[in-house]
Amino acid sequence: MQWVGVIIRFVVSALVLMVVSWLSPGFIVKGGFLGALIAAAIIALLGYVGEILLGTRISPQSRGIVGFVAAAVVIYLAQFIIPGLLSVSIIGALISAFIIGLIDTLVPTVLR
Repeated sequence: MQWVGVIIRFVVSALVLMVVSWLSPGFIVKGGFLGALIAAAIIALLGYVGEILLGTRISPQSRGIVGFVAAAVVIYLAQFIIPGLLSVSIIGALISAFIIGLIDTLVPTVLR
């Protein structure tokens, strides 16, 4: 049953990336839904590695801005792992991180 939640999380994340690609200048997902699904997996993996590296050393007062910057860095770095599927400018990564943060507050998808 837990795998169903993981699959749903990645499908929702891929859909969010497609919406963000449509809304954000400088953020392009190529390859349709499959490309967005692969990008979502890579971004999730990079985010997980970032959480392992930063861990609990992030203070609760700065978690918002640090989380925003970390999300933008993860999105920007993902394009180098999958260069044919994702194209992101620095401004596009910042705008995308902001839009994804807004969508995440409206449609919370927590995977623990």
